[in-house]
Amino acid sequence: MECNERNSDHGATRESQPSSLGFVHLRPLGEPAGDLMCLRSDRVYTVGRGRRYCDLVLLQRCISNRHCQIFLDGSDRKLRLIDGFLFPRRSHICEISRGFQAGRQCSNARVSLNGVFVNGRRVQQGAVAELVFFSEVKIVRVNRSLSTLEHSPLAPRSFILQSQLKSILASSDPISYLRNFLDLQQEKHVTLPLALEIGSPASPDSEGCCKTDGLRINVAQKVVSSNPNVLSDEHRKSSVNAVEIMEVDNCELHPDDDGVVSYSDGSTFFLNRLKPTGPGTSVHCDGVTLPELFHPVKTLLRVFIATFTCDVSWFLSCCRLPNHLPITIACHDSVRCWSACHDSRTSAPYINYPNLLLIYPPFPDVIAFGKDRKKKGVACHHPKLIVLQRDESLRVIVTSANLVPKQWDYVTNTVWWQDFPRRSTLDYSAFFGSIEDLKSDFAAQLAGFVASLIVDVPSQAHWVNELAKYNFGQAACHLVASLPGVHTQSSYYLAADYCLSAKQIMQCKTSSGHFFGSVQATVVGLSHRFHASPDPNGGRLRVLASLLGKCRENTSGMVEVLLKRATNIPADTNAVSVVVTADLDKFSVGDSVQLGFLPRDVAKWLSPLSDIGFFSFSAFIYAKEALAAAFGGSSTRVQLLVSVSKANTFSDYYCCHVMQGPTFSEIPRLICPEHYVSLCSLVASVQRCLGLWRLREVLSRHKWPESLEVDFVYGSSSIGTSVNLQFFSAFSAAAGKKSCQYPDSNESDPAWGCWTSADELNRPSIKILFPTIERVKNGRRGIWDSRHLLSLSERTWQRLTTTGVFHDAIPYPCERLGYPMHVKVAQRRFQSGNGMFSFGWIYIGSHNFSPAAWGNTLLSSSESKAPKLHICNYELGIVLIVPPPDLSDTDGRNRFNLDDFVLPFVMPAPEYQDGDRPATAQAMREACVEVTSSKLFLSEDATEELNEDILDEEVTFEESDFSIQESEEEKIYAEMLWGQVDSAGISL
Repeated sequence: MECNERNSDHGATRESQPSSLGFVHLRPLGEPAGDLMCLRSDRVYTVGRGRRYCDLVLLQRCISNRHCQIFLDGSDRKLRLIDGFLFPRRSHICEISRGFQAGRQCSNARVSLNGVFVNGRRVQQGAVAELVFFSEVKIVRVNRSLSTLEHSPLAPRSFILQSQLKSILASSDPISYLRNFLDLQQEKHVTLPLALEIGSPASPDSEGCCKTDGLRINVAQKVVSSNPNVLSDEHRKSSVNAVEIMEVDNCELHPDDDGVVSYSDGSTFFLNRLKPTGPGTSVHCDGVTLPELFHPVKTLLRVFIATFTCDVSWFLSCCRLPNHLPITIACHDSVRCWSACHDSRTSAPYINYPNLLLIYPPFPDVIAFGKDRKKKGVACHHPKLIVLQRDESLRVIVTSANLVPKQWDYVTNTVWWQDFPRRSTLDYSAFFGSIEDLKSDFAAQLAGFVASLIVDVPSQAHWVNELAKYNFGQAACHLVASLPGVHTQSSYYLAADYCLSAKQIMQCKTSSGHFFGSVQATVVGLSHRFHASPDPNGGRLRVLASLLGKCRENTSGMVEVLLKRATNIPADTNAVSVVVTADLDKFSVGDSVQLGFLPRDVAKWLSPLSDIGFFSFSAFIYAKEALAAAFGGSSTRVQLLVSVSKANTFSDYYCCHVMQGPTFSEIPRLICPEHYVSLCSLVASVQRCLGLWRLREVLSRHKWPESLEVDFVYGSSSIGTSVNLQFFSAFSAAAGKKSCQYPDSNESDPAWGCWTSADELNRPSIKILFPTIERVKNGRRGIWDSRHLLSLSERTWQRLTTTGVFHDAIPYPCERLGYPMHVKVAQRRFQSGNGMFSFGWIYIGSHNFSPAAWGNTLLSSSESKAPKLHICNYELGIVLIVPPPDLSDTDGRNRFNLDDFVLPFVMPAPEYQDGDRPATAQAMREACVEVTSSKLFLSEDATEELNEDILDEEVTFEESDFSIQESEEEKIYAEMLWGQVDSAGISL
């Protein structure tokens, strides 16, 4: 069962003075009892299967979208129920109370299909049933094939009592058994009936918990604890009655498995379940635990995890993972991630877990300070991804929690997950899908991100092939990834322009959709061919200039070059030559010039894939950039754009050398483990929109009406030190915000009227949610819980203090008050003109609000003049979208509502008042000094290892900083190839 908590404005409000508040507690009963769920008085709670409508969600097909409604009247403390749906959420309490008290027949109520039964009798249409002591309620259909016990009002209770009596009689100490019964129930996490406890008005006790009294109502509805989405896919699809859910085959909980079967269709997100912070304290926070997400463990085939920090020993014991299970964990290491040695970026720390491997994804040279990898850069591997592979399904989990106990047990984090079914046949084309094809976009983003983490770990390349076994077509969200590097705009949409030769143009016209994407590469060895010694008279330069002058440029100013397999060079059988020729269709050696070669790390995967016929490749360069490098004898690498498509059977001199025979559609039959590494490298190399550009790509598919915007917030545990007006405006523009001059323009160009720095200066766009220092100091364990969770420099606060963008981050629901938050949540919310529903989007994941995570836009000084995006970190998140309504959907009936999402902080968030100060690093240091001596604090802080997010001490880069020369390794490789070509007289 799910319990969807909502903000107070979602509930009904009284016209007159409200009565004293009471509450109702729902608890699963049986073996064992689940956690309490609190329902407040004077609110209508809708029970049913539809998340967008209901407060209590039951995920069985026999239950209607809005099955029944429950109302606790605070004035007379009576609990009433109606079958179906009558009272909307915003109804006035007085009207609801009068209607229930009068017991009037609500003839216009929409009743459920299978009915609601109280004490064995079905509640008639529009009738109001009053629930009293020991009332039996079934929210199920009557199935004649079921046992007659189901129709007896005493049978469910008798069955439970009989079971408990047997357990008591079998116990050696019946008194202790009864005394510890509730505690034992809570530990086992087994499905139970429900109990409702009605409480009188009360105030929280010293631990923040409300005490209840007397009235209990048993409800014989079996659910799987109170955790969100707890039914398996088999349960959800079955038509069995909810009361017999535990008898379903293959869905029974096993004694060795600690947890429940968690289910989510991916349409919403959840929070982790928190534990009490110390002896004598108690807390109930709905949410999901890590073991529940892994359950059932025995069906797991392999596990892939990406995290920042990890406590591996805790993780293995917490989830009870067997030592034979293949587990791959990609995590951050301040030394290993920057190592140039591939072997140092993996480790197998446990002899007893021979299939557990830690990998440390690398950072590119462009992220290092001064282009020197030894100096390292400011960057971190910061995603929180879990992939659980089973034979019949693949679970993808995106969270904000690192793999450490503190963040899962004592810090609020977001959790999203969805299960994807196995395909009947492997699908590799989904790895190259685009935003235009939503059925393959999720697969392409997931495969590209995973491949980027394991690209230089050959033993893990099989993960890409495993992902091809599952169908991601029903993904309920969009993945948003960031990868470190300096990225140029993806050229996917210019695919047709890249086909310049007659044969390619014809092929594109007859083979729509064969273009898969582009790969950024360079030409190495160009300076060797054209410097003074081998070309003293400049003859080759003149030929090169003449040929480039004859070549046609595409719309991006690029010319096509020939990629020629050079299998006759002994130094590298995978070598690929880059050749300029005037006519690709009529190639001749005398009318061509070889520029250089593909880099070794590109050729080693491109050649095998081309040779076997799985893919075909063509390439493009900027002519002026190539001429400038050749004339200057420079060692600057020339940009090369490789276009990827399905394999074609053109002549040996056309593009890559393509063997006759196998085609792309035959990959599932022909692919071997030896191809996994090449396929993984290709998937990792294909250009995709990342960071801010990916956010823009996802959100630009909808037109967001500026005039209807209600809120635009970003709650983050870290604020980048280089955050400024430019970054605020860049993020807002990516989120679809338009300029004040063109707020609701119908211009089709997504870039038209985008939000600018000038707009940001005049009217700040985003509210930043960050806790005040007083809120942190008043936490359950004071300042200590947040020291290594929150990151905001005093300098950044001082720079932004006058903008009014800071708002207090107050945990929600109230049970989470006092616990620190590690969430990264953004929401842009719009309200319909009639105020009946809301729409917009929500981001959750690992991205903090910083240019290091989302990227910093750079204006390019190269020939392409295209902007570049500088990203420092590995990050991953998801975007859930409630699109703007269609013109025909004016009342929002039967549509999803953005207000159905429950954010982990109070909304609307209160703005900082005079005297408020955020929990900056300096403020927390000062607070620590207040409670301990500075000497003690400094010594502890100096020796304690940072176990959470890295403080973003970002450095601003210019585009010119990324004009990188050929590395020594590339020079040696090119010289070796040129030497064998020249000495042996090898022809093109």
